[in-house]
Amino acid sequence: MQLRGSWVAIVTPMKATGSLDFDAFEKLLHWHCEEGTDGIVVLGTTGEAATLSVNERAEVIKFAIKAVNHRVPVIVGTGTNNTRQSIDYSLQAERFGTDGCLLVTPYYNKPTQQGLIAHFKAIASELAVPVLLYNGPDRTACDILPETVAALAPVHNIIGIKEATGDLKRLTALQAVCPEDFIFLSGDDSTACDFILAGGHGTISVTANIVPARMHAMCEAALAGRTKQAKAIDHDLRELHQNLFVQSNPIPAKWALLEMGMIESGIRLPLLMLEASYHGKVRQTLKQMGLVA
Repeated sequence: MQLRGSWVAIVTPMKATGSLDFDAFEKLLHWHCEEGTDGIVVLGTTGEAATLSVNERAEVIKFAIKAVNHRVPVIVGTGTNNTRQSIDYSLQAERFGTDGCLLVTPYYNKPTQQGLIAHFKAIASELAVPVLLYNGPDRTACDILPETVAALAPVHNIIGIKEATGDLKRLTALQAVCPEDFIFLSGDDSTACDFILAGGHGTISVTANIVPARMHAMCEAALAGRTKQAKAIDHDLRELHQNLFVQSNPIPAKWALLEMGMIESGIRLPLLMLEASYHGKVRQTLKQMGLVA
């Protein structure tokens, strides 16, 4: 599996009633494959995994893997704040044919760094597929430190990390202590270009939900060392990066896709669709980018 380039943290389309919308999901998956997205992450934060039932998770995983049909890799978000539950979710995804598992740091519990090591080792030891750590302390109140990542890197199937702090100094610290073949993916769209230019391997992106071809082009240029081109593309995306976080992800991303005619207005409580006061701001950005009339 090539963990490089622009990976989309894909939304989970829903009907206005909140039920899963597999017709829209199929269209999104085909669109990403056609637009150059390098890999797809289902059931992450952007995919509202926390509010899907076990049966719904199974449906989404199986559907995505079948629809993508090996055109690009598919990774499943299987991390929770419960080690046993994370193992069960990961084994489920492995049975259905996932190319890997994305494991977020345990939220709410506030484990120690030694607890994080034990947690991730326990999950990885049950799996044959690759494991990607996911550090997003702004959402989880749990920060996996570079030395902790270094302690986990020797585990044969822990192959990298999605680093979403947005702090490029963190990438430098990780590079200093991790093996040369360890994978570093950004989880922060606003700094992803600089992250890759500093030696990162790609990004798991929210923005890619809206402009997959442009995110792929930015990553491709940055990975090839075409700094001027990468920065020019990123400059044109900066307002979109910002406006996709005017409220909690995936609220703005889902509303943008609704405006683009890609999905219906479904979202799960406790999230609501984008507040009306932000509609003009997000719509104007979409218009400037030629995404809506």
